[in-house]
Parts: sequence; C-alpha cells; structure tokens
Amino acid sequence: MTATEEPIARLTHWIRQRPNSIEFWELVVTDERLLCCFVGESYRSMLLRADMGERGRALVADSAPAELESLDERNFSVPLEAIEGIRLVTGTRFRRAKLEIDWNDTDAPYDDGMTLTASSGAESQADVVAGLEDEPSFEDVAIDVERRGWF
Repeated sequence: MTATEEPIARLTHWIRQRPNSIEFWELVVTDERLLCCFVGESYRSMLLRADMGERGRALVADSAPAELESLDERNFSVPLEAIEGIRLVTGTRFRRAKLEIDWNDTDAPYDDGMTLTASSGAESQADVVAGLEDEPSFEDVAIDVERRGWF
C-alpha cells in the first residue's frame, strides 16, 4: 500500500453463505490490491437477522483504502499480482449473480479464492467487472462476465 493508492471500483452487496449464517462483504479494488471487507453477519434464526450489513457498508464507503483493512479483524487484502481471475455470472429473475475471484496468495485467509453471491439488494455490477479489463493493473488477470439468459 502506498500513499497514492487510488480506488478503481467497488463491488457492493455481496454475501458468503455459511452453514449457519450469511456473511456480508464489500470489495474495493484499488490500483494496487483487492480489499475484501467484512461488513456483518446474519444468523439463520429470524430473531438475529437485524443488521444486513448496511452500517458496515456505509463505513466502507466513507473510509479511505488505507483504513479499510483495519475496520474489522476479518478484512484482508490481496495484491493485484496474486489475482488470477475474476468471473461474474449475472443474475436473472430467479437466480442471483455469482462472483468468483481466484488468487494465489498464501497469506490470504481463503486458500485459492472466494465465491460470493449477490444479496437481494444488489444491482447488476457486470459493467463494473467488465470495466476492469481496461485497467492497466489487470492486464494479466482473466476477467469474464457471463450473462445468463432471460430466466
């Protein structure tokens, strides 16, 4: 991380489904790294489903890239050199979008990548992911946007 680190894109409203909970994630792409920001967790019990990560999302939106990793102990970053591929499968009326990010960074908490699903409040982010192909920092990264049919 340098003092001149600039944000390129933000991928918002993503979830990671666990056996007993749903984790809420925000991703911030800078010209140096991918920041994975944990913004909340909701348990399957209806009584514990209060915060859907909105407070955490607002905090990520208001923070500089240099501050993001320290907002939560589960936040981490992956240097752009370690990212091998980003694949987005767009959602349909009946299926949510999926985002797969592959990396070869042994320091990251998830061995070879992360697969996320769009939350119900997510808008299509196909243009954001496709726009990463035009970034010079992503010339060695395989970026794929797969658009599903009507249903």
